[in-house]
Amino acid sequence: MKYQFGFIGCGNMGGALARAVAKSVPASAIALCDMSTEKAEELANSIGAVATDLKTLVKSSAYIFLGVKPQGFDALFQEIRPYLGEREENAVLITMAAGLSISAVESLAGASLPVIRIMPNTPASVGEGMILYTANSKVTKDQIAVFLSALKGAGRLDLIPEEKIDAASALSGCGPAFVYLFAEALADGAVECGLAREKSNLYAAQTLLGAAKLLLESGKHPGELKDAVCSPGGTTIAGVHALEEGSFRASVMDAVTAAYEKTLKLKK
Repeated sequence: MKYQFGFIGCGNMGGALARAVAKSVPASAIALCDMSTEKAEELANSIGAVATDLKTLVKSSAYIFLGVKPQGFDALFQEIRPYLGEREENAVLITMAAGLSISAVESLAGASLPVIRIMPNTPASVGEGMILYTANSKVTKDQIAVFLSALKGAGRLDLIPEEKIDAASALSGCGPAFVYLFAEALADGAVECGLAREKSNLYAAQTLLGAAKLLLESGKHPGELKDAVCSPGGTTIAGVHALEEGSFRASVMDAVTAAYEKTLKLKK
């Protein structure tokens, strides 16, 4: 193949993953295509990749990331299906469309092709993403190994059964938005207490970063780490009490389940 990886769609997520792949793969082996030629060329220039047309990308890339919205898949496959059929070797299709199953992608492709389904999140743009993935039986162990190696610069990757990917994505895919709300609320509270906005934002972000790293590296239950901060009769337990009075945990759980239920509705 002329290109090892091709990206159809250079939006926020497609662009973030292309940048991540460029950390592990020679940029000249990455092809980019977007409805906006200018967007593809801008990204190509920034990472050293090649901006090309859709036909060339589909016929010449070993792995093809489908970075378009679910509602655009029908039109996309109407255009690329003939190019996929003209290839001597099958491409590995990598889909990141929410709510669109592997079997749906296979049906749209009109052929028995290897398909990897991923659900990344926006922190992949800074190398700290959570990328869920699953694959059909057509994908070989060697192809999975290449895929994992290429995306290691995007963050953590975790294999998950496809029937669980929507639930997991309601957490990791939607979760950053919930975290940003919490960060903003933390900072707002500090501003109300008299701290400058710039300092409040910094302290909130670093506190979240440090707490997450400690949770990951310690292996301890979140409740145990919470208890370690809450001294008897202290300031922290007073704050925790206030959060509980506001149904903080129930609200967060409701947010995740609401996102999951919306995903299920979109699939119908």
